[in-house]
Formats: sequence, C-alpha cells, structure tokens
Amino acid sequence: MKCPYCRGKRDKVVDSRSIRGSQAVRRRRECLRCHKRYTTYEYVEEIPIMVIKSDGRREPFDRQKILSGLMKACEKRPISVEKLENIVTKIGTQFQNKFVKEIKSKIVGEMVMKSLRALDEVAYVRFASVYRQFRDVSQFTRELKTFLK
Repeated sequence: MKCPYCRGKRDKVVDSRSIRGSQAVRRRRECLRCHKRYTTYEYVEEIPIMVIKSDGRREPFDRQKILSGLMKACEKRPISVEKLENIVTKIGTQFQNKFVKEIKSKIVGEMVMKSLRALDEVAYVRFASVYRQFRDVSQFTRELKTFLK
C-alpha cells in the first residue's frame, strides 16, 4: 500500500471496522513517512458473476452500475446513499450465497425493483419507467394500476 500523499510504502493501521454487513473492512492508516492519514477498504474476492443481457451478451456483474441506476431513481428523494448501497450489497450477496456464476439481467432488474418498491414508491415508478422502457402513457398507467393494487 502506497501513501496517496507522499507515495511512502510504510504505514500503520490506526483503526479497523467491519462495514456493509461484514462484507468489507474499512481501515484508517497513517503513513510513517509523512504522518498523514488515509482510508482503505478491503473486500472479499468473490467469484465473478456474469450478467446475461437480453440480447445474449455477457458482462461482469457491476455493483456500481446498479448503484448508479438506484441513485438516478432516488434523486431528490429522502433516501440515503447507505440504504442504496445496502440494496446493492444484498443483491450481490444473494448471488454469491447461491454460488451463481451467471444471472439474467431481467432477474437483477426485478430484484432491484422489488427492493425499491419496499423503499420508496416514487423511486420505484421512476426506475420501472426506465427499466421497462415505457413507450407511451398507457404502459405507464398499467404499471401504476398494478402497483396500486
């Protein structure tokens, strides 16, 4: 580990904490050369999961891509980033626990929508409108009616 300030190679760990449901470790470090502090994160190396897109392409599961979509859906809503990160972690953990190597993008999208529905109705409708690619108001209205039942 190199210090981001002076590029020194020696440091000491000042504090360690488990985060994201013990899925990662946050460490505060102090450089022994310049004495500045910085934070590092350690994650368990997981089995790579491939997402099968609707056109048959495969791409690696990208938690950042899901988080970005959630953040767009929750823009200007009273929802913390921590709650959104927990959704992404929960989804990724479910795949890891099932030892799934490939998953269809439709399943990922449905899991995200289910989590959003429980979290915030407006964010759910926003996400659904993009995810389901509504082409007109009637499709949007049908989804709202289903949601309201």
